[in-house]
Amino acid sequence: MWMLGPIGFTAPWLLLGLMALPVIWLILRAVPPAPIRRRFPGVALLLGLKDEEVEAARTPWWLLALRLLALAAAIIGFAGPILNPQRAVPGQGPLLIVVDGSWASARDWPRRIERMTTALQDAQQAGRPAAVMSLADPPPSKISLTDAGAELQSLPGLKPQPWAPQDFDAANLPEGSFETLWLSDGLARDDRASLLQALESHGPVKVWQPQLPVLALGAARIEDGALVVPAYASAALPSPREVAAIGRDPAGIERELARAPLDFTDKTEAELRFDLPPELRNRISRIEITGARSAGAVSLTDDAVKRRKVAILSAARDREGLELLSPTHYLHQALAPTADLIEGTLADVLTADPDVIILADMADLPEQSKLNEWVEKGGLLIRFAGPRMANSDLDADTLLPVQLRAGGRSLGGTMSWGDPRALAPFPEGSPFAGLAIPEDVTVKAQVMAEPSPDLAEHTIAALTDGTPLVTRAKMGQGTVVLFHVTANAEWSSLPLSLLFPQMLERLAVSARPAAPEAADLAGQTWVPQKLLDGFGRLQDAGDAPGIPGEDLAKAIPGPKLRPGIYTADDRSVALNALPRDAALSPATWPASVPVEGAEEQREMPLKGWLLAAALAALLIDVLATLALSGKLWGPRAMKAAAMIGALVLVGLAPPQARAEMDPARAIEAASNVVLAAMPTGDPEIDRVSMAGLTGLSEVLNRRTTVEPSAPMMVDLKNDDLAVYTFIYWPITADQPAPSPMEYAKLNRYLRGGGMILFDTRDADIAGFGEATPAGKRLQALAAPLDIPPLAPIPDDHVLTRTFYLLQDFPGRYDGTIWVEAPPADAERAEGMPFRNLNDGVTPVVIGGNDWAGAWAVDARGMPMFPVGRGRTGERQREIADRFGVNLIMHVLTGNYKSDQVHVPALLERLGQ
Repeated sequence: MWMLGPIGFTAPWLLLGLMALPVIWLILRAVPPAPIRRRFPGVALLLGLKDEEVEAARTPWWLLALRLLALAAAIIGFAGPILNPQRAVPGQGPLLIVVDGSWASARDWPRRIERMTTALQDAQQAGRPAAVMSLADPPPSKISLTDAGAELQSLPGLKPQPWAPQDFDAANLPEGSFETLWLSDGLARDDRASLLQALESHGPVKVWQPQLPVLALGAARIEDGALVVPAYASAALPSPREVAAIGRDPAGIERELARAPLDFTDKTEAELRFDLPPELRNRISRIEITGARSAGAVSLTDDAVKRRKVAILSAARDREGLELLSPTHYLHQALAPTADLIEGTLADVLTADPDVIILADMADLPEQSKLNEWVEKGGLLIRFAGPRMANSDLDADTLLPVQLRAGGRSLGGTMSWGDPRALAPFPEGSPFAGLAIPEDVTVKAQVMAEPSPDLAEHTIAALTDGTPLVTRAKMGQGTVVLFHVTANAEWSSLPLSLLFPQMLERLAVSARPAAPEAADLAGQTWVPQKLLDGFGRLQDAGDAPGIPGEDLAKAIPGPKLRPGIYTADDRSVALNALPRDAALSPATWPASVPVEGAEEQREMPLKGWLLAAALAALLIDVLATLALSGKLWGPRAMKAAAMIGALVLVGLAPPQARAEMDPARAIEAASNVVLAAMPTGDPEIDRVSMAGLTGLSEVLNRRTTVEPSAPMMVDLKNDDLAVYTFIYWPITADQPAPSPMEYAKLNRYLRGGGMILFDTRDADIAGFGEATPAGKRLQALAAPLDIPPLAPIPDDHVLTRTFYLLQDFPGRYDGTIWVEAPPADAERAEGMPFRNLNDGVTPVVIGGNDWAGAWAVDARGMPMFPVGRGRTGERQREIADRFGVNLIMHVLTGNYKSDQVHVPALLERLGQ
């Protein structure tokens, strides 16, 4: 390709035709020829006559210029001009592909795989050795350059990791010179300069970095009773995004509980606030940016945002003016900032179903049987000793972790032996392990435990003389904990120290701080329960090993400390992909390093434009010639002018003047399964359509391995429909029809394997909606579409068994649905209960059951519209959800269920 500034030519030799323009100019100047002068006296007889036909003596200069310009445009057009051509510069020597591979790379991972594939294919054709290295998981030894084809085969196994790029030893780079292609995640990092310098010492470095901004969420926290989530962006966004809070409803089904807008219009940092009731806030398990596929766009929640309901009860009445002597005063002071406290009688608090019940020196419990039942179902009961407990009938008390001696033990008094005892270091395995014990904490009285073989097993804190201070035992699914001292300062100075609230926090009584200190986590092994992958998907940890609390406190994700939910005893800690106090800054590169994709200008072929301009100039030349000859006016001339004008308009329309889909929208839609809705022009119906597809996406996410992105509204004029998995098209009586070009798009979509669900939402009261306004409009809208012959869905259609076994396909209504008619010669295979019907995907499903209304959920994830009545209606909603699952699985998997008809033949061939 020959370049002339920003324009390249695919056939530059045709430009030699421009050299003929001066010759053509001279030829045109000679036509028509100049008249010859002859003196003839008889010419005087012609004087005064008017010539009806006028012919110019010479072609005007402007008409000659127009013709030359038309010819030049045609010559240049046929030479294949391209504006901003992407020139492929052949590489030299071995190729090393360096990919950051972090969570920030996940948002456009398919594009990165495509770019690496192109580079490796070029290297394979050129016979250049190559290697691929991920900085998120760098190799421990020296990199070896191998066959590019082998590296190409390993690309599908390369995945982004949910942490930042790790430190890499430059000594592990290959020897000699090589070319480097670095796929950056778009974020600035402090250690990047040294690696770049090392790579440049081996050869040229080229960087691929897209212009999409990076979005991330920080750790959630509680502030003034609201859930606050910090959000970050590497650059300002042109339009706001949305953030959803996800959690389980009372039925245990995961759904969206709340949604809030996220605006980065003129800033790169923002805060989201969710003002939710404590019951709803405690159910939130994660917050995520809708449509963003990366671990950084997910913020996991833990005990920091789950304020527990704690009931504090005491048998003693508070004496006015003597709050410091109250058995519950210090408990209120320790727990009020971090827990929701409940007061009342034991019967009242059991009705409120608290998470924790604390009894301060209560004996002879009036509701002991109900309290036993509450603990056995999973409740946490914490008891503090005191004079009443010491003097009560301890043998009748079944809510004690260990057997106690009657009376008590006094230390450091006038009638006692010895001095007050200090606390012994907390043993390994105790929930208090790792906590620092202040020197001034002493105990001067306590209730004593009866010696037994299992006493040490139940002791989680002791005094220096070995006597238990805190004991614990399991009771059913719950736990009973006993402090052998009072909750006030009467028997010990423990309630006066900072160790007291720390011990309560270790027992999961209160919410931990948003950023736990190392001392809060030390001394325990934290077992991962759920782990994030690079795309932000939460998965079971399986048999992943436990993590020491000291490592978890550093909160720096890496290969040995993956982001996720970690638990120890009854506490949970979330580790997010974005480290604490992290800020997102766009990566900048030296001027010597070429960067692809940052402000990449697209190729624009100019051939069509130039040929259209040449045609337009020639048409103008025809009009000008007719005008000069006096033949432009008249009835026939006016018709000809109208036709020529129409041709001019057609010629001026650029051949590639079609609207193009926004790149960010296209990438977001093509990167994952996306359900789309066709706009109707009615805002309320469009809102219900989006809510319905959101509800269906949540059902798919919970019940299948399909994890759809946020649904989209189709922009039929600009969008490439191939990126949509499924289109839901509600029909209204006055819905505008698509344009011919839009119908062509829809037909390409249907022929390419797409599916459209037409929904008249009228319960199909006339059979296929014939007599209803929506049914008539459907017939008019569907007429230009390439829809195959239809028939009511047969009992053995693949939609009846794609995921669930179904025979009904209701929405808010329960009517007949129509699908592609089965072939007339379809037969039932021997040994199979169904025929081999519809070997592909039916392109359309038509009905009037208002499926979007049945699927629709609001911002809290609750159904928006009723379906039927009572339990029967909810059963119908469940079948509607199952039909939606079958529909999407049918689109994604095609005919694999129909292929079961071949199972008998395959088994027979295999000799089974």
